[in-house]
Amino acid sequence: MADWGPVVIGVVLFVLLQPGLLFQLPGNNKHVDFGSLKTNGKAIAVHTLIFFTAYAILILAVHVHIYTG
Repeated sequence: MADWGPVVIGVVLFVLLQPGLLFQLPGNNKHVDFGSLKTNGKAIAVHTLIFFTAYAILILAVHVHIYTG
């Protein structure tokens, strides 16, 4: 049986936490920009830290598992 939990969680978080797609922290013009579709280096670093933290909590602490076959 394959455990698809880490893969699915990683893909969903990657799509949702892309800087500029839904929000950007810190933004180009304000502290938080919503739907600007533009990014900068600081936002990439912040979103990387948010991704790593959320992924680690969901995989290691909550033990999300999705089994197939």
